[in-house]
Amino acid sequence: MNLRAFRQAGHFPTLLCAFLYFDISFMIWVMLGPLANRIVSQLLPQSSEETTAEYLTRVAPYKGLMVAVPILSGALLRLVLGLMTDWWSAKKTGLVGMSLTVVPLLLGWLWASTYEQVLILGMLLGVAGASFAAALPLASRWYPPQFQGLAMGIAGAGNSGTALATLFVPMLAAWLGSWNDVFGLALIPLTLTLVVFALFAQDSPTQPAPKPLLSYVTILRHADTWWFCLLYSVTFGGFVGLASFLNTFFKDQYFPTDSKTGETYAAFLSTACVIAGSFLRPIGGYLADRFGGIPMLLSLFSGVALTMLGMAFLPPVSLALGLLFLGMGLLGMGNGSVFQLVPQRFTKEIGVITGIVGAAGGVGGFFLPNLLGGLKGLTGSYGTGFAIFAATALGCVALLVALRPRWEATFLAPLRSTPATLDTEPALVANPGAVVS
Repeated sequence: MNLRAFRQAGHFPTLLCAFLYFDISFMIWVMLGPLANRIVSQLLPQSSEETTAEYLTRVAPYKGLMVAVPILSGALLRLVLGLMTDWWSAKKTGLVGMSLTVVPLLLGWLWASTYEQVLILGMLLGVAGASFAAALPLASRWYPPQFQGLAMGIAGAGNSGTALATLFVPMLAAWLGSWNDVFGLALIPLTLTLVVFALFAQDSPTQPAPKPLLSYVTILRHADTWWFCLLYSVTFGGFVGLASFLNTFFKDQYFPTDSKTGETYAAFLSTACVIAGSFLRPIGGYLADRFGGIPMLLSLFSGVALTMLGMAFLPPVSLALGLLFLGMGLLGMGNGSVFQLVPQRFTKEIGVITGIVGAAGGVGGFFLPNLLGGLKGLTGSYGTGFAIFAATALGCVALLVALRPRWEATFLAPLRSTPATLDTEPALVANPGAVVS
């Protein structure tokens, strides 16, 4: 990879703005996860007849649903923002998305006071999660195909906002004495990001002309659309689902009777795992550019299967931290690797395909916390949920083995045929719109 050519090929201020928009939006999107223990203990308190173990088993499904609702809402809204990105522009869509995000923050600050109201708040937080469908096309359209993995990885590293949430949100709630006030405080970084985005982000001059809405239906007729959706529902769904639920998992599994200190430990442990997934996403895109998206995904899904299988045995906290740190890192790299392939397959529909595949990732993220919390409620253990996740990752390995011959013979063939010229091809570097179809 020629990094000098990468710097010359695109528009760095826009790439940075895409990262910032994605980062702050993801922080806001998953705020209910780090607050779940505090919110549930306040709104669904332990009765005098319950032991701590009984109480944690009873409320685990409530926690799972609460942190999963924003993920599902964000998944559905990504379809809307994806269409807006193609029809209108990525920058204008991003400005609208951030402006609408003000609404749930105000409601969380001034209104939400029951579990049902928190679920409504979670639905509205989905607009922040939908930022994916505008931020990634905004960056992608500035870069030629040989730099897609790195560009999309850098923009996509904005999912590091989940690490900001897991680390700082519980601390701020304890400092302020109220989880509601954390939502009000989040208005400050959102406003600053909105201003920077409005001033410095630019739409690529090569944005394709909008198509009739019905023409996008044809994308759903391609089998590859559904395969990318499945792969991303495991990589991104696994990442964001775990990022939202790890505070609950660490607290319930390893510090069940230690309320304040346990929340602090859970926040630090969760943040360490989330950081691995967030900041390794660009590395996954870079390595996919260098070695190919398919070989990378085969290795990554195999690693995810092994780490999640290890978690199914619910090992001691030190080993669990290592397994989840590694597993989240592999999932983050998988996100970058999947989106190294997507723009090559669907060049002219990058906005809508990003929305569709991103929505599938959100759906995966919705199911995982519900799976872990629901099975904890049914069986009293988180182990079964991790085992099912491991089996799903192994299924993705089998799927990629089956798809590899056809993909390498079709849309990946042009890049495979000219590997020596990719870093220095002047026509591609000079024209960011010259994307291999």
